[in-house]
Amino acid sequence: MSFAPPVFALAPFALDWRRSRGRLFPEPASPTRGDFQRDRDRIIHSTAFRRLAHKTQVFVALEGDHFRTRLTHTMEVGQIARALARGLRLDEDLAETTALGHDLGHACFGHAGEEVLDECMAAFGGFDHNAQTLRIVTKLERRYAEWDGLNLCAETLEGLVKHNGPLLRPDGGPTSRYERSGISAYIMEFNGVVDLRLEEFASAEAQCAALADDIAYNAHDIDDGLRAGLFAPDDLREVPFTAALLDEIAARYPGLERSRLIHELTRRVITHLVEDVFAESAARLARLQPDSPAAIAGAGAPVIAFSAAKWRDLQILREFLFTRMYRHSAVLPVWKKAQRIVRGLFAHFLARPEDMSEPWAGQAQARDEAGRARVVADYIAGMTDVYAAGQARRFLGETA
Repeated sequence: MSFAPPVFALAPFALDWRRSRGRLFPEPASPTRGDFQRDRDRIIHSTAFRRLAHKTQVFVALEGDHFRTRLTHTMEVGQIARALARGLRLDEDLAETTALGHDLGHACFGHAGEEVLDECMAAFGGFDHNAQTLRIVTKLERRYAEWDGLNLCAETLEGLVKHNGPLLRPDGGPTSRYERSGISAYIMEFNGVVDLRLEEFASAEAQCAALADDIAYNAHDIDDGLRAGLFAPDDLREVPFTAALLDEIAARYPGLERSRLIHELTRRVITHLVEDVFAESAARLARLQPDSPAAIAGAGAPVIAFSAAKWRDLQILREFLFTRMYRHSAVLPVWKKAQRIVRGLFAHFLARPEDMSEPWAGQAQARDEAGRARVVADYIAGMTDVYAAGQARRFLGETA
């Protein structure tokens, strides 16, 4: 009996694994899985993916074990990305693969850790989590006998690097997002090996993953913030679209207990945002009438997007969350401690690379200062929150 991966009726502008640009190291085709499905499976089985279970999303060491980690967030992004792709007749495996890999490069302690690593690496090219993701899937994962990295398809690599938009303008200069920091040297170096088409927009599938990330973290930061008691449901009436959803819940379920109200609000936020993306994306695609993935890449603007009105709503929500959650008095002390740990570990290992575990210690000791700093950044970025805290106790005297 022979097997073949199933083929579904895709939109003409969807990417098709059967016409993939391939892998850096050619491999025989699988008789049971498409190439994008294999990429997804490789990410799921990677060491970096498992570590997401013990990396912070927003909270660091707050009481309770029901808050999002990078792993639970990533799984939620994957589910939403797949739903968006299915509704738009895109390749669901590629959308999910990009979603599952999009946070692999985040450092320990969430954005607190990334900010400090970028500061510590300022003289050595900086630190960017999308560039770190590329380093992980092309270099730092050492699992296979024949190559470093995961040997992912070119389309997957493109999506991981530029799901938030092009990195280069048509004239070759950096886009506004990278004007101040510049584009990672590793991305530019790897682009010379595999053309990532940095001046083009990512595939529609990768754009689904980017929007799914926005939807997931906004909805679930509301959920975590409410469950942590950082703000109350009625506080969200400051945000017009969540106020409307609260009114809808109150009208249908008067006197609903708090835990159920929080869930009803969270699920409605997700549904509300997903439906907006479907409507806006369908309108953009109808205007563009793309007949190929190349038409998406050269469209000059994203085709998967929020409406302008919903984007304004989200800006108001983000301002609310920034004030009431990310800079809450209960979060700031652990945020600052996390930054102190990362800063201290970087300085310590840069001065004493022999204190890192192997193979990191040997790699660092064999390089100049810039090369050593990059190895230290790779080492710290790969740490889970728990491991980083343990290293801080061992080498810095930091107490829990």
